[in-house]
Amino acid sequence: MAATPDVAIPTLNWLVTSEHQLLSVITQPDRPAGRGRSIKESVVSEWSRQHDIACLKPASVTEIATLIEGADVLLTIGYGVLLPENLLSIPMHGCLNLHFSLLPRWRGAAPVQRAIEAGDSLSGVTVFALDPGMDTGPIYSVKRFALDSDITSDELFSELGVLGVEAVEDSLKAIEAGIRPEPQKNDGATRAMKISKEECEIDWKLDAQLISQKIRAFTSLPGAWTRFRSEVVKIDSVSISEEILQPGVLKVVNKELLVGTASEALSIGFLTPAGKSRMDAKSWLNGARVTDGEFFG
Repeated sequence: MAATPDVAIPTLNWLVTSEHQLLSVITQPDRPAGRGRSIKESVVSEWSRQHDIACLKPASVTEIATLIEGADVLLTIGYGVLLPENLLSIPMHGCLNLHFSLLPRWRGAAPVQRAIEAGDSLSGVTVFALDPGMDTGPIYSVKRFALDSDITSDELFSELGVLGVEAVEDSLKAIEAGIRPEPQKNDGATRAMKISKEECEIDWKLDAQLISQKIRAFTSLPGAWTRFRSEVVKIDSVSISEEILQPGVLKVVNKELLVGTASEALSIGFLTPAGKSRMDAKSWLNGARVTDGEFFG
């Protein structure tokens, strides 16, 4: 299995208790992280160490070929490296990918975030056989998940990580039974482009619902952000109020922080000021002492 983020942990937990043999885990090399830039292993590397599973950290894709020789299947979950075509046929039954969208919708790097940003009412997971294209391979299993109107990307990743176990199990059963995957259609295909920090800046001139979707989509990484007194502030949660304010203008009503948009004002739940920890808006107001006429943006 090749994986890096914590969304792969539910599948790993299932694999070690299933009838299948987890030969080894491939993950990204240890890298500097955090403010101190200390070297840190991936979540999957930590899991492997705790479960006494061989964990391999190839520095280049050319090293992967020898690591997967003799495997029946290579399962990838957010590994973070595009596997070259010559590797895909090395395992006896090829390479599978657990993708966090209903393909062909949201092919690409950020399917969970783009689904929430677009206001989709339905998401899910897809297990497909890797081919040379970008998430275009034939499909073994699909599981659907209805989205609540206030779900965040953090919450959706957690839900889909668990749902993915069912899809992986069904796919491995299909392979054992000799069932071929269904060719993937291109009708309705969309691209989930990688998220840039620049696009995470909140435009308060947008509709309140669109801003809410953007904030929930980009929580908690990289995080939707704005400026207050020239300092960056990440906005972590909001709800739509009935108040009407000019875009970006701040107003405190009964210790509730409101900010104007092109439609209804948004009530700020939690935010993260530059250099500080996440806090609720009431705590932030105690220190910020917002005055009339101040604004975000």
